[in-house]
This record gives sequence, structure tokens and C-alpha cells, in this order.
Amino acid sequence: MSPPGTGLAARRPRRLRLALRRLLLLLWLHAARPAQGQRAATNSSVPDVCATCHANATCQQKEGKNVCICNYGFVGNGRTHCQDKDECQIGASKICGEHTSCHNTHGSFYCICLEGYHPSNNNKIFIPNDGTYCTDIDECQVSGLCGVGGRCVNTIGSYSCYCMEGYRPENGTEFFHPAGNTVSCKVTDCGRPPSIPNTDMIWNNISQLGSSVHYQCKKGFRSINGRNTSRCIYNGSWEIPAIICKEVDCGIPPPIQHAELMSNPSSSPGSVVQYSCQKGFEYAGGNNISVCTEEGVWVKSTLTCTVKAAIGNVSIFNQTCVKWRRSTRETNLKMVYLFHIQGRRWHQEAFFHEAVFNFTAEEETPELCLDLQAGMNYTVNITVVSPEPSRPVTVTIKTVEEEGFGNVSVFNDTCLKWRRRSGRIGVKETYLFHIQEQRGHFLKSSHEMMINFTTEEENPEVCLSLHLGVNYTLTVTEASTTLVLQTPIMLPATEEELLSNVSIFNETCVKWQRKVARAGTKETYTFRILGRRWYQKEFSREMIFNFTTGEETPEVCLELNSGANYMVNITTASSKGTSALITIAIKTEVKEAFSNMRILNDTCLTWRRSIRSADRKEIYSFHIQGRRWYQKEFFHERAFNLTIYGQTPEVCLDLHPGTNYTVNISTAALDLSVLVSMTTPIIDPPFPEIEFVTVHGPMPALSLRKAEDRNGPISFYQVIVLPLALQSTFTCDSLAAVTFFSNATEGYVAAEFLAKDVADNMLISLGDRHYYGAFYNAPLKQGKDYCVVLRIISQWNKVRTQSCAVWAQIEDLSPTLQHMTLTGLGSVTAICLILFLSFLAARSYLHSTVHVPPAALAKGVSYETTMDAAGVGIASSFLEIESVSLL
Repeated sequence: MSPPGTGLAARRPRRLRLALRRLLLLLWLHAARPAQGQRAATNSSVPDVCATCHANATCQQKEGKNVCICNYGFVGNGRTHCQDKDECQIGASKICGEHTSCHNTHGSFYCICLEGYHPSNNNKIFIPNDGTYCTDIDECQVSGLCGVGGRCVNTIGSYSCYCMEGYRPENGTEFFHPAGNTVSCKVTDCGRPPSIPNTDMIWNNISQLGSSVHYQCKKGFRSINGRNTSRCIYNGSWEIPAIICKEVDCGIPPPIQHAELMSNPSSSPGSVVQYSCQKGFEYAGGNNISVCTEEGVWVKSTLTCTVKAAIGNVSIFNQTCVKWRRSTRETNLKMVYLFHIQGRRWHQEAFFHEAVFNFTAEEETPELCLDLQAGMNYTVNITVVSPEPSRPVTVTIKTVEEEGFGNVSVFNDTCLKWRRRSGRIGVKETYLFHIQEQRGHFLKSSHEMMINFTTEEENPEVCLSLHLGVNYTLTVTEASTTLVLQTPIMLPATEEELLSNVSIFNETCVKWQRKVARAGTKETYTFRILGRRWYQKEFSREMIFNFTTGEETPEVCLELNSGANYMVNITTASSKGTSALITIAIKTEVKEAFSNMRILNDTCLTWRRSIRSADRKEIYSFHIQGRRWYQKEFFHERAFNLTIYGQTPEVCLDLHPGTNYTVNISTAALDLSVLVSMTTPIIDPPFPEIEFVTVHGPMPALSLRKAEDRNGPISFYQVIVLPLALQSTFTCDSLAAVTFFSNATEGYVAAEFLAKDVADNMLISLGDRHYYGAFYNAPLKQGKDYCVVLRIISQWNKVRTQSCAVWAQIEDLSPTLQHMTLTGLGSVTAICLILFLSFLAARSYLHSTVHVPPAALAKGVSYETTMDAAGVGIASSFLEIESVSLL
């Protein structure tokens, strides 16, 4: 029990204590007034202290004196009063422990556990001096306490019930206590799913928790966005599906090149449209019908329309020349023709001649002479490739055998060299030589020879045994064709002559050797040239010119026409009797400005110029046009001139990637052109334009910006999730098709969008559990660090390129939880500190509190403070007052 006093002697001011001392001194002086005789009587009448103890007190000796002390459970001075001590007044939790109620009795007390708790000694009442305490009762051990579908949760001193999965409270809140109310759990039933406009419901008539229903658009409608599934959730309602079904509309039918629609059709599913070729074009195959499907797209027609009768009235003239009439009547319209030539020889099965080239003309009746070899059967296909392609026209050409002798020349004075006709190369041929001496205009037989010579070489050579200083006439007859070659041979009187070792090179050039004694001295030579064509009787070309040189081995290149045979007579001015007679046969030359046209490194062109023009500069005009099928508005056009030297020019063009080009190259000097088609490959797409974000918490929506098709067609976009530790090892071409389920620990593709489905500034939320393309957008794990990469991919002509950019960095997805945990720990620590400080203050207060009864002011006072620790460590103060006779 607590003492009734409040410790006035310890707490009053100093002046109050001085006043008390003065009052005690006065009382003592008053008590000392009796006479001397009275003092003796007083000393002899001191009563027995133990006999004066209160009924609830015990007499004990203290320091050799008898003292009355109240029994345990009572408080007072031990003599006049000992009243009951109320142990419960300081609080049940302090005297009996937690979760108890304290009950005071006369001279004692007892403790009882609160409802929901029971004592550790299993007795209903107890006094905590034996270590008994109250523990929680687990009411949930009683089966069926919460009823059907309910689950019991034990709490401190009580319990609660909540409904299990598949059940929900019939009335009341989610957590309930069944005692005293009628709350119970019933099976969750969402009822019939909601109806969505323009959809059909696919449902198994089960409406319990977790059941699902699927929606699909009705025929004639298609889904434009949203989730098509609804589930029965815990609150007994169906999720609202986000599916939206819009009526199918295929829009405008796709255009077909050179075709037009026959009517203005409907664009609803099942609609059919027909195409017909435009005026000036004709049907070339394919289906001319397009149907609107339920997916909202037109099945594209395969109709092909070509230029109607682009080439007609084809004829052949001069054996190797072709002439035709084009159908279109537009003037000044350049048309590009593709020639494909294939030739064979009946007597040489292994021989095959093929050529492919372009020819540009704007005449209504173009003409072209082809470079065909003699003695061959040719098939010539002519096709219009620009401005619009047409069906090919085929003609056959049979070339006759060329003359048996060509490029006849005399060398080393007595040797003869010639070229055989190409049709007989590889076939043995016998030649008859008839040699006669010539005197003026008469032939003498004083020196006459007849010899046979057999060879299969292309350029036979024969050296004859002739006399110096004699002029000969040599007649050579080819045995198989009886063709005759007659040529003069003039031998000098001595072994040196002004003209010797005459030879032909590069088809039109002549080279000879001068007399050694004349080297360094200028000599004038007269050239007399006569040229004819056997297939063009009216053709005749004659030239006479002088050539002066001081070189030892002069060289002269002649300007000769193709497809002609020339006789060249060379005489010297200083020696009228000295001359050289040679024959030169020039092949038919057709557009020699371009041959062996090739494409190098995708953007470079190289070709071979004719041998005769290899040493001359020539101006080529380039006209370049480029288009892209995936970018209708794109058009690249350039035109420039280029002066070229050398036999094999090489030109590299500045072209855009991922583009189809047509390059027209023409020469001003020869009025020739060639059309080349080039397709440049795509390169890496431009880097994605992103706003990099660093996230410490839930992932925000990322904004996707649409990239431009600058370097090729953008095919699709991919969102890649990587562990942050693997960012440095990631390469842009890795994880091309890795899903979350196959490689979640080393990175995966979370979403893929076709380029046509991407809108500018489209928002993407990571971890929304949806499928994008074939990839699952899985939720990100808490406590993990991630790196998000955006990849742009281009695919064209079996080439795949890509560019990547780091989009976001996610660091520790649970900062809010950490913050709450730290805040909670800090709060608990603060409360514990406050309680501890309060306990120290209360303990200090109890130690310093002393009960001083009023009677102590008039008598001798003795203070004794004890700590009663037998129970729960409660501090008690006992006051003993003893009457002392002052001597």
C-alpha cells in the first residue's frame, strides 16, 4: 500500500523547516515546566510499549528499543492505528502483470486474468509472487468457431473471423466476430457476366470466384484494342473488359499498277471489286478480283497489265541490223529497250555467244546494228523496260560466213599473216599458194612455186623462200570455199629496206620498222586507203594522207569504220619504188562505248570502253533516279557529267541506303546510253530518340517516339529488360527472340511492336502482364535493379540491321517498403525510450515520497524507509512514531 503522506519534510522550502523547528522547541520548553517532584513521578510511570501495539501490529525490537510495526498488508503507526493497505491502487499491470485485474482484500489482494487469457499455473486466482502470469488463449483451436467458409485468426486477447477464398461476408465487414452478431460467409457468386456491345460471349456458365469469360467480336466487327477476358473477383463482381469492337471497314481498295476499278464498291466484309487494265495497257496475267476480308483488309489482286503492243513491225536489214516501230505516238519520249542475244553454231556445239545490254531511243522507228559473229544462228529478245515494261518480242538472225581472209599483212619481207573467219576457227583448212614473179604489169614464170599449207590456227603465218630485189604476186586459195587472196610482195635489193616488219595491232593501227641507216631522219609516208562492205554495195570510203616521222618504229592508228574491209597502201616520198600493201578487216562494231557493265560495292559502276577509244577522254552523262516502295513521298534525283579516261572506268555514286535506283549513262559523242538498275542495301536505323529516366520505385510509363525511315524501312520496335549488372555486356544484336519464360535471368524481350502499329509518343508500361507480339510483358521483381533498352529493327532484302539505346534504369523496386520499415523501427525505438524514461521518473518519485502524520510534529519522530520486494517490487514506506521522554 502507498503511504498517505506526501514527503513534506523533503519538499517544503527552507523557511518552512525553520518554522517547524521553532514550534518543536516551544513545545519542548512547555513540557519542561512541571516541578521536580513531578519529574520523578513521570519517570516511574512509563508504560510498556508492546502492550500499546495495535491489533494489526507486531512489537519488535529496534536498536535495543521496543517498536510497534503494522503487519504486512497494513500501514500506520503501529500503536494507535494500522489501516488496510490497497495494493491495487498503483495499477493491476504493475502489481499483477499484463492482461490482469487486481482485487484488494483485508490485509492482502489477489489477481485474475482478463477475458481471453488464462494464468500460467492454471488457477483462477493467484498472487504473482510465485511467478504466475497471464497468457493469450488461442480461441481458434475450437473447430467451426467462424462457421462455414470462415477462417479464424487469433489476436491478442481475442480472435477475428474472415471469409476464405471463394466466400465473402454475407453482411458486415471483411473481418468479423461471430459472438453477438449474425455475420456469416457465403459462396462468392458473380452472377451472369456483363454484355459488351457487338461481341459474342464464350462462357461455361460458372460464376464462382476465379471463373472467366471470353468475348469475341461478332461477324462484321473487329477488335481495335483492349483485353477480351473478364474474371469473377473476390467482391462478387465481374471485371469490366476493355474490348472495343468496331465495324469492319476495308477502306479504299488497293491500287493496281496500270489498272483501274470498274465500279465504286462497298468496303464492308465480303465486298468484291474488279480491276481492268488502263487504256494503252493489256492483260498479262493474274487475278483481277479483290475481296474485303473480315479482318478489314483487301485481298490484293494479282492482275498484271503491260504496255499494249509496245514493239511491232520488226525487220532485219544489212544482216545484223534490226528495225522496228513502237506503238506509242508520244513524241520526244525516250524508251529503254533490253536486248538479250544468244547465238550458236551448228558445226561447233560447244560455241555459245550471249550478250545483254540496254538501248535508249526516242524515234518512232528505232534502228540498231548488233555485234554478231559470222556463221551463227542468233535469237534476239527485245523488251521495253522503261517507262513501262512490255512483253518481249523475239526475232532470229542467221549470219553468213565471213570472208576467209582478214587483216592480211606481210612481215619480215617474205612472211604472210592473216586472220581466218571466226566460223572456221578450230577446223583444219588447206590453203594453196601460187607464187609468181612480176615484171612491170606482166607476170613471168621464171620463178613460180605451188605449195599447200594446212592449219587450224586462228591467225596462220607462212614464211616463203623468195629472192631479194624481185617483186612477187602471191595468190592464196582456200580449198573449202575457193576464196582467193591476191597480194603483192616486193623484196628490196638489199636486206635493209625502208618498210619492213609491217604489222597490225588494236584492229586499226599499223606499225613498221624503218631502215637502220635512216633512223633519226624524218621520212614522209603516203597512205592510200580504200574501204568497202560486201553487204553494203553503195558503201565506199577512200582516204589519202601523208605522215612524217623520224622514229625507228613508227606507229599510225587509222580512223576506220566498223564492218568494212580496207586495203592500205603505204609509200615513201624518198623512194618511189618502195611500198607496202596491207588489208585490214574491221569487225562490226555495235555500241562499243559500254561493255562488261558491273556493279561494285552496291554503289559503284565499272565497265569496259572500246580499245580504240581507251586513250581518248570521253564525256559521260549520268541521270540518277531513286525511289522507295515503303516511303511513297521519297524521290532522289541527280544529274551530272563526268569526263573519263582509261579503258575500264570506275564511278562510285552518292546513293541513299535502302533505295531502288535507275542509272542512265549516255555518251554525247556516240549518242549511246545504257540503263542500269541498282538496289542499295539498308544500314543501321537511326538511334531511337528517348528520354532517359532513372527510377527508384514503381516503374512509370515510358514514351515511345516513332523513328524515321532514313536508312531503310523500320520493321518493328522491341523493349528489352536486362539485369543492370549485364548492361555492359549487352550487344544490340543479342536477345533477338528471347522471351521472359526462356531467359528471364539474363534479359528478355518484354514487348515487340510492328512499325505500322506504333504511334508517336505511345506510352508503354513495363510489367502490365500483357502480350505484345509473341513476348510477355512480365512484372519486374522487387529488390532487383534493371536496365531497359529500346531496339529499332530494319529488315529488307534478307538483311537485318538494328540500333539500340538505353531507355531507363530501375534501381531497387521497394524503396517505399524500406522507408516504411525504417520509419516503423524509429517510432518503436522512440516509444520504448519514452516509456523507459517515464519508468525512471516514477521510480524516483516513489523513493522520494514519505508520509508524515500530523502527530509527529508534537513528538519525537523516527523515520524508517523499507522496500517491500516480496511481491512485484513495489516500494512501500513505513513510519514509526515513538514517544520519548525528554530528560
